[in-house]
Amino acid sequence: MFHKVLQVVPTNDYKVYIYFADGKIKLFDASELIKKEVFVQLQNLDLFKNSCTVLNDTLAWDLSGNFDPYDCLNLDPEELYNTCPEVKEPIAI
Repeated sequence: MFHKVLQVVPTNDYKVYIYFADGKIKLFDASELIKKEVFVQLQNLDLFKNSCTVLNDTLAWDLSGNFDPYDCLNLDPEELYNTCPEVKEPIAI
């Protein structure tokens, strides 16, 4: 089964709430990812938060600002679904 991301909400501590089509909410901690070569530019918190979006049915960062699904940094939705912890709706916390 392919897990489709519907919405993402980035936080001020380099985490992203990921809303999947099956209703589950997962929390991705990007603090280690942003230390890796291609992702290091996301250490800029404004860029991390403002470019965070859904492209290609998954969590992505639209660095060019043109929502081009071929010109973004995105992560495998299956990996996110299988490795990120499930959490409650952040507004309900």
